[in-house]
Amino acid sequence: MGTVTLSVEELEKMLDRSAKRGARAALEELGLHDDTAEKDMHDIRELLSSWRETRKAVWLVVVRIATTGLLLFIAAAVWMSIKNNITGQ
Repeated sequence: MGTVTLSVEELEKMLDRSAKRGARAALEELGLHDDTAEKDMHDIRELLSSWRETRKAVWLVVVRIATTGLLLFIAAAVWMSIKNNITGQ
């Protein structure tokens, strides 16, 4: 078998072609190879952004509910303490 010699430019061109073919194949597998791909990517990014905002909002609601529950517990404990002191029980 003979030795193959490539210049740096030829090697870079070959690698670029291979990378582009691989990228095209990957996009085709994902269904992002046609004219609607740009809109699809925009929609995916928008959906991801909405998911992140929703996750943040849910976390805030959980914290608010926990805080409200704790404050209600403290208020009930204080009320019962005052009630017991007033009635003498």
